[in-house]
Amino acid sequence: MFKVTCGLSLVAAVISLVSPTPTVAQSGAHGGAVFVMTNNADKNEIISYERATNGLLSGGVHYDTEGRGSSGTTDPLEAQGSLTLSQDQSLLFAANAGSGNISVFSVHHSDLILLNKVPSGGSQPVAVAENQNLVYVLNSGGAGSVVGFTLDFGGQLKQIKNSTMFLTATVTGGASLKFSPDGKFLVVTERLANNIDVFHVLPNGTLSPIIVNPSPAPGAFSVTFAPEGNAIVSETGAAGATNGSAISSYKITTNGKLSPISQSVPTFGGANCWNVVTPDGKFVYVSNAGSATISGFAIGSNGALTPIGGTVVGNNPEGATNLDIAVSADGKYIYTLNSATGNIGVFGIRTDGALTNLGTAGDFAKSAGFNGIAAL
Repeated sequence: MFKVTCGLSLVAAVISLVSPTPTVAQSGAHGGAVFVMTNNADKNEIISYERATNGLLSGGVHYDTEGRGSSGTTDPLEAQGSLTLSQDQSLLFAANAGSGNISVFSVHHSDLILLNKVPSGGSQPVAVAENQNLVYVLNSGGAGSVVGFTLDFGGQLKQIKNSTMFLTATVTGGASLKFSPDGKFLVVTERLANNIDVFHVLPNGTLSPIIVNPSPAPGAFSVTFAPEGNAIVSETGAAGATNGSAISSYKITTNGKLSPISQSVPTFGGANCWNVVTPDGKFVYVSNAGSATISGFAIGSNGALTPIGGTVVGNNPEGATNLDIAVSADGKYIYTLNSATGNIGVFGIRTDGALTNLGTAGDFAKSAGFNGIAAL
């Protein structure tokens, strides 16, 4: 049986993609869309599902990124943000780790149109972040770097001169990056080095020198932000611990140092590598891949994290290996990319933050290297 660690992936031959068919019947009017990325080494694709207003999914249309993924079995990119929507949700960015470039799609409900494809400026791009037409790409291969781009009319990305900044060393496992809501900071996690790096964003779009914050807890993996500007970091936990994952929140001080708010709050799950904040900023949900569960926390106005109910608020099928996680634009539904079972977990969000299990959707190749999920 495969043991999920988020930091270790098993590389195997690519399993041919099968045409997805929803296992949850569609009902209700059109409400949005959910996108997943195949990360196929021969032909990376985005699979688009139409979302009804009741959260259920249908369809499964494939769109070619005209790039190549890295392939693998389970979580080969070891990152969050390989498939990212722009702030206004009009564009979708896809990281082609195998071919070293970024694809940009225009988004029309569940339909996609490829607009642009550009080199990532480094090796093995695994994550993209956008803020006010400024885009940064995280390259986890080679020396490890972040590279800046301007986002121009028509989804055109243009690399910013002198915008490349390197991480703390080679092979540090860059795993995620995110802009603060005010756009003043770019935060990057290094899962192998266990660092949370902060950069000031300068007026010309370049970055200040790196400010390294060693994570006080083991397994720092993904970072996101609450609307008030506090950073939230998923922690896989100590090696060998059973359901030992946690989540922390931090205030970023003016000098780029992190000040802990809630430190290592247990998720009571294993391999918590991914998290997502609801659009209203009330809740954060984490994907515990090792235990096939979702844990939920209320976010206080000061960034403090409080478990919702008994902390574990959702259960995927046993052994699902739920990787990345996304929330719908209306804040009503949660979706998880279930690698081992080859489907998407579907959950409704109640007013108190608890989740209602709505089943699964999609039917794609199991343990075939899929990475990345985004939702409208």
